[in-house]
Amino acid sequence: MRRNVREEHNEYLEIYFFTPTEFEKAGAAWPIRLGSTVAKPHYHIGPRITPYYYLLFVLDGEGTFIQSGRTYPLRKNDMFCLFPQVTHEYYTMPDAPLHEAFFAFDGKQALQLLERIGLRPQSPHASDALTDEVAGKLQEFFDLAVQPERQQSDLARLAVFHQIFDLLSRRPGLNADSAPGHSASWLQRGLEYLQIHYAGGITIDRVAEYVGVDRTHFTKTFRKTYGMPPMKYIQQLKMNEAMLLLDQTGYNLAEIAHSVGYPDPFSFSKAFKKYTGLSPSAYRSWKKSGERS
Repeated sequence: MRRNVREEHNEYLEIYFFTPTEFEKAGAAWPIRLGSTVAKPHYHIGPRITPYYYLLFVLDGEGTFIQSGRTYPLRKNDMFCLFPQVTHEYYTMPDAPLHEAFFAFDGKQALQLLERIGLRPQSPHASDALTDEVAGKLQEFFDLAVQPERQQSDLARLAVFHQIFDLLSRRPGLNADSAPGHSASWLQRGLEYLQIHYAGGITIDRVAEYVGVDRTHFTKTFRKTYGMPPMKYIQQLKMNEAMLLLDQTGYNLAEIAHSVGYPDPFSFSKAFKKYTGLSPSAYRSWKKSGERS
């Protein structure tokens, strides 16, 4: 690592971008970018969302990771995941700057791939996951990225990408519940599917099919367990994300509408006002006035 580094305002960044081929996109998952970063003392990412899955490894230093309202300390050899459309935040300890390696990926089976290594939206962090073997395979990934003739090989990318997951799935101390056939309950898997894909126009039929139960059974069990029907939970996820984006970003209404799964600002504004009692613009003004008082 550390071959093609550029200085940013809060970090020293090395990054490589991959263009997935049709062959890659026909598979379970594929890498999109690869990089490493050394934090400056004021390094602070987020709160924000990402369109892809990101798997990050702490090579050195200390920091804090926040996702879905939960806080995790970051230490050397830790691993953590950023899930798409889930608000996250992480930052360094000024006296122990974070040094991280990461790769972004996507795919129809990306969520299941993460489950194989013990990561889920409700448990996105693992301590001591970066073994010597995993670190060596990550280095091989970087070696591939800096060689133009090898970087163009989708088979080479996929081979190293899946070998990293294979090593992570066999690391010491991994809970056996992460192995195939021992996954989380169907209801928990359905909840996590909603948390990841709520902005993607999903239907309850699709979620029920994903977890392998009847739609009516899924809806009744979800409501009994979580106190609301799944459609209302999807609405809650959308509105919570919209409120965060209105409060903490400068995105316009069209950008926020698309980010949380609405086709246009009008339908988003109508749903937002029905949910909160305020229009998006009024909510943003109210939050700003509260900051000034």
